[in-house]
Amino acid sequence: MTDLFGDPPAAEASNAPRPLADRLRPKSLSEVIGQAQVLGPDAPLGVMLESGSLSSLIFWGPPGVGKTTIARLLAQETDLHFVQISAIFTGVPELRKVFEAAKIRRQNGQGTLLFVDEIHRFNKAQQDGFLPHMEDGTILLVGATTENPSFELNAAVMSRAQVLVLERLGDDDLEALTQRAEADLGKPLPLDAGARAALHNMADGDGRALLNLIEQVAAWKVSVALNSEDLGKRLMKRAAKYDKNGEEHYNLISALHKSMRGSDPDAALYWFARMLEGGEDPRYLARRITRMAVEDVGLADPQAQSVCLEAWNTFERLGSPEGELALAQALVYLALAPKSNGVYKAYKAARVSARKTGSQMPPKHILNAPTSLMEDQGYGKGYDYDHDAEDGFSGQNYFPDGMKRPAFYEPVERGFERDLKKRVEYFAKLREKRNG
Repeated sequence: MTDLFGDPPAAEASNAPRPLADRLRPKSLSEVIGQAQVLGPDAPLGVMLESGSLSSLIFWGPPGVGKTTIARLLAQETDLHFVQISAIFTGVPELRKVFEAAKIRRQNGQGTLLFVDEIHRFNKAQQDGFLPHMEDGTILLVGATTENPSFELNAAVMSRAQVLVLERLGDDDLEALTQRAEADLGKPLPLDAGARAALHNMADGDGRALLNLIEQVAAWKVSVALNSEDLGKRLMKRAAKYDKNGEEHYNLISALHKSMRGSDPDAALYWFARMLEGGEDPRYLARRITRMAVEDVGLADPQAQSVCLEAWNTFERLGSPEGELALAQALVYLALAPKSNGVYKAYKAARVSARKTGSQMPPKHILNAPTSLMEDQGYGKGYDYDHDAEDGFSGQNYFPDGMKRPAFYEPVERGFERDLKKRVEYFAKLREKRNG
């Protein structure tokens, strides 16, 4: 760790206690657990290091997966001076000092790897400030963010840096980290196999969180191995990662919607529960579920929309937590209902057509003529009253004169739309016959 200018802190007392996470910090990239998709021989960083050509980077991933550690080790393996700052605590004056120190260092023959944690928290002007120093080689920028960089970072910064995605640690990674911790502690954790798995589950893919939990467990004085129930009484599970206004919100609602569209009630319920556990407003979910009925089930099951509205109404009457069950029932109904986006596609096509032909008048025969002047202009002349026609269908044209008749609505062969498809085809034949 270095200070703002990249200088090491004052030496600490050799016997000062150090947290487990600090003691187990990898000393080389080969010791990093996980992230093979980035660090492997044929992965981006592996190739860069092998070729001796390291570019500016943006690490995108959840907390506790090694972003800071990998940046520090990259500086170590490329003989660059490592400087770490946080966008939360650093302003423009501090950035200027960092850049000046890097320029002096460069004049003396050493490059600088500037690691910027939470880089997405810098505003546009601050992000723009990095550009000239990246371009002239004063710094090699390595930014870390938990947010989608395509939304949060300037296009100019993105064009000068390669984005690498770091993933949450898997079960095998967490087990390897646990074994490394046990070796450092000199003893196994007092947990049976079920409790050990539960501990990994509590960490939720966050290596730093796992080491903090392990440190707590290792300090307990117990005579027999604890099971998962005992562990649950002593430790609180971490809150699931969820930002109601951020990317995770949109990721989960997308997963919920697509699971329903894919006719998978179990997956739909899972993502529904994930959003509720994360603190999502059930009313938002009620609105989205109703939208799914209109957009994806449509007229294949006209009852689906009513089911959703009734579930929404039931939630408003019961409140939480009982009311969520009504929403869950509506969600399962939608997942198992026949699907059609026929009207949805027809509506969008009609909007496109309306924008292109928006100034064209309706044909005069379907216009009302409340005044004699309008009658003289031909309004209403030649209109055929459908109820008086054979089969209750006149087959007249209702589009603007001269406009080629489009076909927006194309029913599918599913659910109730099978019957609607027959009606559409029936009226098309009658129209052709009447206008033949």
